[in-house]
Amino acid sequence: MRPVDFASSAAVLLFAVTACSPVPDPRAALDTDLRPPIVEGIRTTGPEELELSFDEEASVAVEKARIEPPLDLLQSSAPARTVVLRVGEQVPGREYCIEATARDARGNSVTFADDFRGFNPRVPAVLLNEFTPRGAGNHPDLVELVLLSDGDMGGVVFHLGTPGNHEGRLIFPSFPVHRGDFILIHFTEVREAGAVDETADKTASRGPCACPTAFDFWMEGCGGLSANNGVLSLYASPGGALLDGTLYSTRTSASDEDYGGFGSAALLARAEELARDGGWVPAQTSIRPEDGVNPEGSSGTRSLSRNSVSADTGTAADWHVTPLRGATFGAGNMDDVYVPRKRTESTGRSP
Repeated sequence: MRPVDFASSAAVLLFAVTACSPVPDPRAALDTDLRPPIVEGIRTTGPEELELSFDEEASVAVEKARIEPPLDLLQSSAPARTVVLRVGEQVPGREYCIEATARDARGNSVTFADDFRGFNPRVPAVLLNEFTPRGAGNHPDLVELVLLSDGDMGGVVFHLGTPGNHEGRLIFPSFPVHRGDFILIHFTEVREAGAVDETADKTASRGPCACPTAFDFWMEGCGGLSANNGVLSLYASPGGALLDGTLYSTRTSASDEDYGGFGSAALLARAEELARDGGWVPAQTSIRPEDGVNPEGSSGTRSLSRNSVSADTGTAADWHVTPLRGATFGAGNMDDVYVPRKRTESTGRSP
């Protein structure tokens, strides 16, 4: 009997097993999904609903999530690219932060935190009604809003500019308003003692130029309105729909070659965004500085005022400069129009 060569037999067996087994594809490791879902957006869709959008199908475990200030998390919809959470009733316009974990079908997970504003089911109809971009001394810059319907101001946001490009913004807290109410926005570098924001008592503020017939609010640190060129806008909420907007300018499309006459990239961007959102209607295809309200002649007591019979056309035709001491903040607008006094030819002085 011939002795068995165990080494050779083992080699043959190893070759046979190797030859019959599938060779692993190195590309398979690259196809393994190790990436967690990405949060693409968060918004409130009802008084007790919160919607989370992901870049892939995901689930959210409400028992491990929390919201600050405290808000009950009651239920989550089935895994999907858009997950709806049922939560406790939100305070309109209040700022909340949710911290939660999202998981995809392969078990990849991510813990995230994001802010949102409480849903407001009663956003009122509101217009920019009067403003003074050339305020000074005892008559500083002011912006007046007028309420056209009852509602709640929670989350309504005023921009000194537009959502995508602004120098400052004021997000209103939740408080009830009624048709015919006025809201005044004061601009100051530092809030003075007694200059409180009013949400109930219109006489509570003791700040400079506080008005007893309007709700007074104060914007700090933004330097006030531009004297000659600017955009003002109102939106239902951060990221919400436009409510109203105004463009004003002393410039023309011939004033500047680089920025369509607006003088700066920022002002051009604001004007274009306002027009895109339907807040201002250009006379031609693209918006131009001369489409805006001309503030020439305005002052601390000669305001830019919406016409009392304005149909809100989103054009300069809705506005005029009032005569001296024609500003009527906290009351109905004056329709009298400022007319510059003529100068005599001999002296160059007003008669």
